[in-house]
Amino acid sequence: MYAPRTHGGLKMKDPIIQEVRAAREKLAARFNFNVKSICENARKNQKKSGHPVVSFAGKRKNIICT
Repeated sequence: MYAPRTHGGLKMKDPIIQEVRAAREKLAARFNFNVKSICENARKNQKKSGHPVVSFAGKRKNIICT
């Protein structure tokens, strides 16, 4: 599924990458691999955290290059 890194023809396993992929797989399985459900849960957790949410929507300006 993912191209492994190689060093001298030997496959290298990065433990951090393996941990992140395992966590992602566990989270996806928890929501039956439904992206919409995963996003809804993330938004719910975001609101529950109490941290400010930054939005850049509407702040983009059209720049005309001449």
